This record gives sequence, structure tokens and C-alpha cells, in this order.
Amino acid sequence: MNKIIETAKKIIEPDQKMRDIAKAHLDDLTKPPGSLGRLEELVEQIVFITGNKKPKTAKKVIFTLAGDHGVAEEGVSAFPQAVTCQMLLNFSHGGAAVNVLARHAGADLKVVDMGVKGEIPQNSGVINKKIQPGTDNMSKGPSMSKNDAILSVERGIELVEENSDYDVIGTGDMGIANTTASSAIIAVLTGKDVKQVTGRGTGINNNAFQNKVEVIKKAIKINNPDPNDPIDVLSKVGGFEIGGIAGVVLAAASKKIPVVLDGFIAAAGALIASKIEPKVKFFLIPSHLSVENGHRKALQFLGLNPYVDLGMRLGEGTGAALTITLIEAALKIYNEMATFNSAKVSKS
Repeated sequence: MNKIIETAKKIIEPDQKMRDIAKAHLDDLTKPPGSLGRLEELVEQIVFITGNKKPKTAKKVIFTLAGDHGVAEEGVSAFPQAVTCQMLLNFSHGGAAVNVLARHAGADLKVVDMGVKGEIPQNSGVINKKIQPGTDNMSKGPSMSKNDAILSVERGIELVEENSDYDVIGTGDMGIANTTASSAIIAVLTGKDVKQVTGRGTGINNNAFQNKVEVIKKAIKINNPDPNDPIDVLSKVGGFEIGGIAGVVLAAASKKIPVVLDGFIAAAGALIASKIEPKVKFFLIPSHLSVENGHRKALQFLGLNPYVDLGMRLGEGTGAALTITLIEAALKIYNEMATFNSAKVSKS
């Protein structure tokens, strides 16, 4: 727990004056003030987070964290648990959607085994941070021990410490049944009704959806997670990759690195992180709005407004990759566009 506490202590609220500096420069560019809409908002946020008047995105990375969930045995997903391990190998071969979009964004992709049920070949390129081969079934008891919950967050912190030379960090995930765990976390931490924050995940039918809702309700009732104790919530209804995402968020915030959240699972991890240290919210950049019911509610709870709404629900880091391209475009406008004075254009 010491690593988590020490990391949280390093998180300092950014200087609001940096927003004013960014806005002043944006308003001096050869365009009507505010005419580039939320691209300008993105620039202001990056300048605010980094404290850098001329921020760059030369080095970008997406961490795709993977873990299996014991609750999958309750029939909450349209796919078998073996798919998690299979997809990690697909990631390692460059064949998944996040691989394609990360390449398009010019971002490195680092795939991390946080707790997959199955052995990943050592030469696969997958980073081994495995805690256990999947969580326990949360509908029958806690997902993991409190020590393992702490360890999952700490290993997320380690990822950033070992890769601290990036200008932007995106989060991604992989894990059959991880929307079930995420819905449980979001329900507990936001106080929302389970059905309001539960979606169809991999595309389950009506009967399976109703079963998923009941399984989550049962898990919360049996485990009685304390909404004021994020580690307790994580240990009782969470997942190793969700804890890892929380750790990535905490560590990135401590180093003033912008964190681009992917979708639903990333929001659950960010909620855990924000309960550990509320100031992490300043360092978060939402990417897309997932069609998962609870995503909008989780983002609203965090005070975030997503930049992209394309009806996506894949995860992996795909939304983060797309939004990284928007960030890069916004910063090129900021850094390369002519000012009224340099272009000899009249302001009025």
C-alpha cells in the first residue's frame, strides 16, 4: 500500500494560469476565437496538465491491460473465457483493432497480462504482471484478496514508472466478463442502480442481460463493498486489469502525463483511482462514449465529457487511439498555425 500512498501524495493540482496562457495563444491564431471548438479545449487541457506552454506528443503509448474474471462462469458474456488469452496472442501478432489504430496514431502498444487464465509464451512480447490466473467468482465471494487488489494497483503504477518517457498515455483493456465487474464497481462508487449501469457487453441477448444484472446485484449483496474504500470495492467486485488501470492513472497523474481513458472498463479504473486521490481527475482526458449504459454515468461522476461518440463498445484501447490522433491534430494547430501578427492579418 505504501507505493500507492506515495504515488498519490505526488499528485498536485495543475496551475489554472496555464489554461489562460493556452487560450490567449489560441485566440491570437488566424481564426475567430473558439472556432475550432473542442479541439481548442483539448489544447487547453494538455497545456494545463503538463504545465508546458509548447506541449508535444512525440511519444505516445497505449497500455492494454488484460485479466480474466471468475464471474464469467455465470454466463454473463457471449464469448468463452478462453478468448482473453487468444486475444492477447492476437495483440502480440498485431492483428487486433487496437493494433491497427495504435499504428495509425503513431503510438506504441504495450499489452500486459495482469491476470489471464492461461499461459502466454515468454517470447510473445506481452508484459508479464500476472497476479493470479483470473479472479474468483464475485457472485460467490470476493473477486480477490485485499493484498492482490493492492498489488494490481501497484503493478499499474510500475508500468508507468518503467515507461515514464511518454508524452501521452492511453489506457485499454481485455477480459471476458470485465464489463460485469466494471458495472459492479460503477454501481457501488456512484450509487446508481445496477440496471442503470449495466450493458450488453459482448452482445448478449435479453435473457443473458437480465441474468447479468441479477449476478451483479447478488455479488454486491454478498460482498457488501464499502463505497468509501476503493481497495475494498476493487477486491470484492473488481478485476486485476481494472486495478492496473487505476495504478496507471495514479502514476501518470503524479508525473503530469495526460491519461486518455478508453471506454467503460477504463472509466471503472479511473473511478477507483479518483477515490484514492480525487486530484487525478485533472489529468484525465475522456476519449469516446461507449454504448455501455454505465459509461456516460461514470464519466459524469468524474466530471468528464467524451470527445468522440461513434457507437463503439470494443475496448482494447481503440477509443483512446482515435482520441490521441485528435490530440495530435489539436496541438499541431496550436504549435504550427500562424498568429495574426506573423501572418499580417487584421484582427478586426
